[in-house]
Amino acid sequence: MLFAAMCFDKDDGLETRLANRDDHFAHLKSHSDKIVLGGPFMSDDGKHPIGSMLIFDVENLDEVETIIQNDPYSKAGLFKSVEIKPWNWTVKNPEE
Repeated sequence: MLFAAMCFDKDDGLETRLANRDDHFAHLKSHSDKIVLGGPFMSDDGKHPIGSMLIFDVENLDEVETIIQNDPYSKAGLFKSVEIKPWNWTVKNPEE
């Protein structure tokens, strides 16, 4: 089942994001078999990341929650909010 995780940074989160970026990518790489796609949300001027979106293909919501909770960004307190929702890939789905 697909899930979209939308994680939004605290307003002053850029330094925290940059300080934990390498560990964040290592964490995601260790779960690459469960990640369909992902990337940062950007500031209105397109210059700075202000959050993250990841699409997971997993058995259940608990798996996504565990991956997000163990992400170095989460552990460093970067996110002001995280929302995880079941997601249905209907436009440009490569499997169709």
